[in-house]
This record gives sequence, C-alpha cells and structure tokens, in this order.
Amino acid sequence: MVRRTPPRPVAVEEYLPELGSLRREAVRLHPRPGSPSCHESSVGGPLLWPVEEPWPVCDGEPERGVHEPGTPFVPVVQVRREDAPGIPFPPGCDLLQVLWCPFEHGEWCCPLPLVRWRDSAAVTAVREAPPPPADALEDHVPHPCVVHPERVTEYPSWDIPKNLRDVLRDRMEAMERSSGFLFHYHLADAPGIKLGGYPGWTQDPVWPDCPDCGRRMDHLLTVASREYDGESIRTWLPVEDRREVDGRQRASEEASTGTGMMLGDVGGVYIFECRTCPARPTSHWFDCS
Repeated sequence: MVRRTPPRPVAVEEYLPELGSLRREAVRLHPRPGSPSCHESSVGGPLLWPVEEPWPVCDGEPERGVHEPGTPFVPVVQVRREDAPGIPFPPGCDLLQVLWCPFEHGEWCCPLPLVRWRDSAAVTAVREAPPPPADALEDHVPHPCVVHPERVTEYPSWDIPKNLRDVLRDRMEAMERSSGFLFHYHLADAPGIKLGGYPGWTQDPVWPDCPDCGRRMDHLLTVASREYDGESIRTWLPVEDRREVDGRQRASEEASTGTGMMLGDVGGVYIFECRTCPARPTSHWFDCS
C-alpha cells in the first residue's frame, strides 16, 4: 500500500521565504510489520549479504550489559536505490545496508551502527543472518517491516541558525497563531525512520565533522523509536493510516511502533556520512528525551 503524507497545511515559505534556501528533500520509509525478502527494502528484514563476505561482528565493550567478543550485528535498514529518490548513492552501488550492535555503547549508551553500500547484482549467493544474541536488548532489535518509501520536503527546526531564528521569530509566531500549527512539530522535519532531510533531533543538534577532510558531514539516516507522537500525528500521519476516534485523529499501533524499537527515552540514532571523501566515512549521534 502507498503511504501519502497529507499536503502541508501551511505554505511555510510564504511566511518565511528565508527558509527556501534551507529546504531539503527526505525519504520517509513508513515501516509496517511484514515479511520482506532479502531482495526488498526493509526495516529489520533480511539483508542481501554475499555468502563469501563474513557477517560483521562487534568487539567493542558496551556500557550496559556484557557481550562476548564477536557478537553479531543485527539488520536495521536495507534500502534499494529505486526506493530512495534523491538520495545520492556511491557510483556502482544500488543498495544501502545499515546494521548495528544491539547493546549500548559509548558515553550516550546507543547501538553501534555500521553502514555498507553494495551492488546488488554482484550478490549471487546470500548469507543468512545469524540470530540476535540471546541477551540483546530486545527493543534494539527491530521487528521485520516492509517499507513504503515517500519523498517529502523538510525545513530545519533546531537547525535554523541562531541569527536567522532571531529574524524569523515574530513572523513564525504569527504564522503559528493564525494557522494553529506549530512549526517544530507540524511543519518542519518529518518524524520517524527516514533518509536525507534533517535529523529529527530531540536535543540540540550535533553535526559531526569528517575525520578525513574536516567538512561537516551529511545526514544519511534517522532511525527513530516511533513514527509519530501526540503532536506530529496531526500533520505527518499518512492519509492511509488516519482513523477518526471521538473526533480526533488516531493511528494504529503498528503505524506508530511497528518496528518494536525503543531507543533510550523515545530517542533516535542519526547516521552521517561524508559525500566528499571517496571512502564515504560515516559517524553517528544519539539523543533522547
């Protein structure tokens, strides 16, 4: 089934034309429980992993829990290029795969992600993923979900430069009063699991710099705990998932939490890459409420 985000209820750039230069395109994945194959885009589904390539394992020391050296990573996201319009794939690659160690690592206690790009046509025999570790954090292992990719337009929220926020403040407040919609929750950046666009920050933005060239890295992927919350549901819930109950918009449980993930206190993992350096080095950040 197609998933369609409702048309924006406010023409943001008519009120705030300065944001036009900061407009970005994102691809919402809209994961819903299902049984994807290794040849399909998915969240938590099987990966098209070549049998001759060892399955990645984690040898790091987690902050919470203890795992044995060689703990296998678990599949998180697989996206085919045809399902990610506008997202730049490396030359010769048509498949993005993201895995992570399902234990908490580092100062901020988040899963440790790994990014792989590949040419799907080069995979002739597929390696089956090992089962998740028996003691893995259950809410860090996504349930298999099919996806319904949709391209949407986003504007920065917490990423608006401070000097521009000062310029826009009065007009933004007037826009919110006249429309009844809050810029941050209803109009700026889409919630949920998505490619491109802006990270769905909960706390202040933290953009990493490339360790090789020093330039600020690009946002590749947000992996969020939930697809919606009580506020964002008003404008970001797809038309196909809308149900009116007692005069209010509601979403099915699978539309909101079908992946089964809970990262910290309704947090998100943001994965970044440098698109300037040939090796496309990656980094990540995690925040929550």
